[in-house]
Amino acid sequence: MFRKMRRQDRKMSNEKAVELLKNCQYGILSTVGVDGYAYGVPLSYVYLNNNIYFHCATVGHKLDNIKNNDKVSFCVVGEVEPVPEKFTTKYESVILFGKAAEVNGDEKYSVFMAILEKYADQYMEKGKEYIKNANDKVKVMKISIKYITGKANG
Repeated sequence: MFRKMRRQDRKMSNEKAVELLKNCQYGILSTVGVDGYAYGVPLSYVYLNNNIYFHCATVGHKLDNIKNNDKVSFCVVGEVEPVPEKFTTKYESVILFGKAAEVNGDEKYSVFMAILEKYADQYMEKGKEYIKNANDKVKVMKISIKYITGKANG
């Protein structure tokens, strides 16, 4: 179903791919619209329990696309360094495929807490109050990972 990576010599271990997912600050979510056009959008996220989670408004382009087709792709890029004398670039990246769906209840709250810890851990108490007030104004989406590949050069 999923293509095998062409450059097997650059394949990253699953453990290293997961570490990159845990440590990157943002990723690109790719969806397909009703019109057949691809739509890629950068967003903050957390990797939790072998899933990717992100929060968003209750309406919007990405949600319309997910409602139409829940199959998505998500990628992150870690360290990048041009190596001009060799006409190449050192890099590390992860691409995954999965299905996106909204989560609620305890799972939603756990994701909010994980996002708070990742992006604003020095403001936990203030963040908890913010989450309480924003809960009904945002959605939390989960990408259940079906396939993941990591690639690195250098």
